[in-house]
Amino acid sequence: MDSIIINLDRALRAVGGAARGTGREYPAQAAPEPLLEEPERRHAAALMRVNHAGEVAAQALYHGQSLTARGDRVRRDLERAAAEEEDHLVWCRRRLAELDDRPSLLDPLWYAGSFVIGAAAGLAGDRVNLGFLAETERQVEAHLEGHLERLPPDDARSRAVVRQMQEDEVSHARMAERGGAAPLPEPVRRAMRLVSRVMTATAYRL
Repeated sequence: MDSIIINLDRALRAVGGAARGTGREYPAQAAPEPLLEEPERRHAAALMRVNHAGEVAAQALYHGQSLTARGDRVRRDLERAAAEEEDHLVWCRRRLAELDDRPSLLDPLWYAGSFVIGAAAGLAGDRVNLGFLAETERQVEAHLEGHLERLPPDDARSRAVVRQMQEDEVSHARMAERGGAAPLPEPVRRAMRLVSRVMTATAYRL
């Protein structure tokens, strides 16, 4: 029962905008707010909405994975990564507000689906669980690199947030590899990329 209550609270905080994070400084704190033309503002906001949706999904994945992880060390690693990823959730939501825009309307769907996937990864065993974590972070790191290329050149605030997120994703992937992550089969990696593309295309608009 305690586990159900804890995970329900986590879900509500992730989807409802009440995430607290670890209190790390907002990466865009020192960057000036750019004067963007309206199409640029909408595009930057849409990209940050995609990133926010991705962080909602990341919270769900980690929560599902930690729920079904078998080893205490793996569970602790997942929970530590989830806490840092919660910072990303806070930062993306703040940047969306600065851009006068909103999160994805489908955030509850992203959370629910990702939680089930994360729990399934944990049930497959700790090495697969860590392998799923490592592959997820590698794909997210590449996705963020693409956003750095697509963001308006003058939007230093969004870029600062994305760069720090990217550094954290690389760190989490390395943590999983050090923990004994098993390589995932290519069909699984392709399926993960497909799901990511669907979510990205949808969250950009909704």
